[in-house]
Amino acid sequence: MGKEKGVWQLYEYDYKTGDIKLKNRKCPRCGKTMAHHSNPPRWTCGGCSYTEYIREKKQG
Repeated sequence: MGKEKGVWQLYEYDYKTGDIKLKNRKCPRCGKTMAHHSNPPRWTCGGCSYTEYIREKKQG
């Protein structure tokens, strides 16, 4: 089915400062972690179905 991810792939660790940072966004509605989808490009929450579409910047 989908790609399985371990916890180590969802976070970044800064060895100099000792900070741990989440790679994905948090949902503004419910606070859960959002998933990134590529076609169409969007961020989606699995808990409350909140979706943010990513608009491409027009050059010119």
